[in-house]
Amino acid sequence: MDKIFVSGMRFYAYHGVFPEENRLGQRFVVDVELGLDLSSAGKTDDLSLSVNYAEVYETVRREMTEKRVNLLETLAENIASALLSAFPVKEARVRVTKPDPPIPGHYDAVGVEIVRRNP
Repeated sequence: MDKIFVSGMRFYAYHGVFPEENRLGQRFVVDVELGLDLSSAGKTDDLSLSVNYAEVYETVRREMTEKRVNLLETLAENIASALLSAFPVKEARVRVTKPDPPIPGHYDAVGVEIVRRNP
């Protein structure tokens, strides 16, 4: 299966379990990979046979900034569902990373990655 990806999308949003996350907000990084057949688009140079990257970004932006949820798992599910509904893709891989969660310790980031498929 061919892939289209948009990586390193950065958003400031208000998701999290802790009250300060909902009040102060924090940074998030989202990577998506969409699985589909790109052969027709590649042969014809026709965007309508592919997926517009700007529309992918806008779909993710809406899910990240227009709704508030507690869990990264919920964010990832919502993003995957929106992408699978909005575009003619067979698979969506979504990675949501929280670089600065309010938990003690030394680490680079925490996050989740899911893969969802259209039947």
